[in-house]
Amino acid sequence: MSELFTEAMAQLAAGVAVVTVRDGRDDLGTTVSALMSVSLEPPLVLVSLAARGYLNEVLLRQDRWAASLLSSGQAAVASRFATAGRPSARLLVAGTPHHRGERTEALVIDGGVAAIEAETTQVVPAGDHTLFIAAVLAVDYVDPAQTPLVRLRGRYRSTSS
Repeated sequence: MSELFTEAMAQLAAGVAVVTVRDGRDDLGTTVSALMSVSLEPPLVLVSLAARGYLNEVLLRQDRWAASLLSSGQAAVASRFATAGRPSARLLVAGTPHHRGERTEALVIDGGVAAIEAETTQVVPAGDHTLFIAAVLAVDYVDPAQTPLVRLRGRYRSTSS
């Protein structure tokens, strides 16, 4: 059943984002396709992370984080952050335009379709994942001229194709 369920869910296109957090002197991040808007008033988002992942562990103690919604030209960035056993996020963004978020100090990747900074307000265990519901502290940028990167059927794709 789990393979069939995974295949069924792969038929649903999802935006691709990189979630980052500053943990003391280190930076961590991962690629997600489970990021969604929950509420407009107040502005809330939800991100779903594997419960056994290290980023999940860090977000349980660090409430503030950023999400960079990637553009179609950033599939390589998505792949770097999706690789298991990856090094510090600072190394993963080397050569990629980025800055630190003013509210979170998390790395924000430039050149995407948008970026937000958020603060977790509620944590919900959900099977083998954890749902982090967060208040949006700031919208770092929005670039509607960029084409979003999506994940569909196990591959990164542009919405323009």
